[in-house]
Amino acid sequence: MTETEFPESKALRHDPRALALLLAASLTVMAAATISPALPGLERQFPDTAANAWLIRLLVPAPSLAVILTAALCGIAAERIGRRPLLLTGITLFALAGSAGLVLQDLNHMLASRLVLGVALALIMTAQSALLGDYFSGAALHALSGAQVAARNFGGFAFITLAGALASLSARLPFAIYALPTLVLPFMARAITEPPRRIRGDRIATDPAAAPGWGLGVGLLSLGQMLVTTIFFTMPTQLPFYLEVRGYAEPALTGAVLGVLMIAGGISALFYPRLRARIGNLGNWAIGLALMALGFALLVSGSDIATIGTAAAAIGAGYALTIPGFTALSLQHSPAHRRGTMAAMLTASVFLGQFLSPLLSIPAIAHWGWQASGLGLAGLLAAAALVPAAFALRSGRS
Repeated sequence: MTETEFPESKALRHDPRALALLLAASLTVMAAATISPALPGLERQFPDTAANAWLIRLLVPAPSLAVILTAALCGIAAERIGRRPLLLTGITLFALAGSAGLVLQDLNHMLASRLVLGVALALIMTAQSALLGDYFSGAALHALSGAQVAARNFGGFAFITLAGALASLSARLPFAIYALPTLVLPFMARAITEPPRRIRGDRIATDPAAAPGWGLGVGLLSLGQMLVTTIFFTMPTQLPFYLEVRGYAEPALTGAVLGVLMIAGGISALFYPRLRARIGNLGNWAIGLALMALGFALLVSGSDIATIGTAAAAIGAGYALTIPGFTALSLQHSPAHRRGTMAAMLTASVFLGQFLSPLLSIPAIAHWGWQASGLGLAGLLAAAALVPAAFALRSGRS
């Protein structure tokens, strides 16, 4: 299909609100995975104890825990205080807490700063998701849902590649990347406007999405998003240590492999609206999950860097095709007066998956080893891909 068949894509490129929301979405990847290439170097800066080994690995998902604990409050605040104040406050706090790792010398203090970073991220992502549904609908909503996944991936490529290079010089330098959002804060303040606040009763009366049972649908979509994210997030949390086992210990190489994952995901996400138009949401999920299954099978089956890079590309592309549907469908079927609550559910589901990922993958790898664990994930994903594929074939199209 040509761009003329997707006029919303052209319109979104000229909408400063869309650009501002895409910039905010890119912070999801920056929050967690940016310090991933520095983990082995950070581990060497602290005493070699079992407790420190766990704390080092928890630095990546620690923001996710804070998001999980505070997302509901952020959802309430988004509905009562407004989206714009939450977004701008969150970006400011994000830069301060994220860059604190440059100077903190105590591992517990560093972990605390990562938790504060998570609070900032909860503010940002709850407001960003609510604004996405406030500003856009229909085909434009799906197009922007795909575009924000692309933004996360391309931004992630830039952040992680830069982090890998900086980690080669010092394990602390990647924390400086967290200060970058201050450069776009003035633009965000100009572009983001608070949506008009209507009377609750009027919203219920006029909003077609306010049908009974919408919460169950959003809950199921959030659960699906959490499960896929849990599996995907084994890459930034465990890949540096897997590469060390394979004999590739250089931080820059870890950054490069994660960069391949992000670039493949970014390119894949750009095709999401067109692919969805042809095969529907179920078909998109089936292809995305199948690609992730292929990626994990390749990752643990080959030891050369080319195979590992190909595996990362498949995992990144599959994840990028899978995630936009969860977001767009949740926003599409949520009533406007509860969009803050829905945004909090979506946000919490992503970060619950991120937090659970190392808690599940570390003991699994310790018990079964890298190969069996990777093949097990591939099997689960392949089985999951068959479910939407079967429904898609049965219905013809979703």
